[in-house]
Order: sequence, then structure tokens, then C-alpha cells
Amino acid sequence: MSTGEGLSVDDGVRTLLLLMPRLVGRAKRTPPPEPLRSLDLAPRHLSLLAYLLFDGPLTVNELAARLEVAPTTVSLMVGELSRKDVVERREDETDRRRTIVSVAPANREAVHAWLARGAQAWRTVLEPLTAEQRRLVVDTLRAYEREVAGEG
Repeated sequence: MSTGEGLSVDDGVRTLLLLMPRLVGRAKRTPPPEPLRSLDLAPRHLSLLAYLLFDGPLTVNELAARLEVAPTTVSLMVGELSRKDVVERREDETDRRRTIVSVAPANREAVHAWLARGAQAWRTVLEPLTAEQRRLVVDTLRAYEREVAGEG
């Protein structure tokens, strides 16, 4: 089917039901780079590390809001990653009750390498689209996630 043809809802559903497991499987099979391989990192760590890499240091609460999980969940993940020297934690100088999290400099290149292929693939497919088309793709994927989770 060419990209210029229309697509019925049923054809779209069929195509996506076959495509989504392949996409998820491929993402899960993307191994961390060698420096991170022995650390037993999981896909859930990838999202947290992506925010830190793309957005810079963030507080635990900011990470929790972006990941849409409880701050205690992020605290546990940050603790785990901190013990493995993947991330660094430090007190916020302006509010010592807050913890600032960043990718440890020693692992920044390895984390970037882990994310690079997926980021480049998304850049390649999103770049030719208009801003409105990109928004539609992102909004559609978010809506699908909500529906699958029963939150729609």
C-alpha cells in the first residue's frame, strides 16, 4: 500500500495490531552499549535517562511528572541507577529538600549511544512532516496508550 492511498479504519487497526508488537519487541531487544551492559538496565530506565539526557538535570518530582509515575517510584529508580553510577544525585542549592538528578558524566556517552538509534529514527520519520502532522502522530500515540490503559 502506498503512502498516498487512503486507509479504512479496519485496515489501519489490522496494520497497527501487527506493527506495534514488532516495534515494542525491537525496542526491548536494543541492548545497552557495552559500558552499561553489565548494569542490568531495563527499558523503564531508558525513559528516565532520555529525559535527563535531552532536558538536562531534573528534580525527582519533575521526572515523576514527565514519566507519569509516583515520585517514590522515581526515587527508587534513581537510587538504583545512582548505586550503579549511571546517574548522580545532589541537593538543590536553592532548596535542600529537593534532589537534582543528572546523567553521570562517565556514562553520558554510553547513555547517548543507547538512545541515538531510536532518536535518529524518529527524527528521520518526523522531519518531513509539518508541525501539525507531528503533533497528530504524537497525540495519536498518546491517545492509544490511554485507551489501552483503560484511561480513555
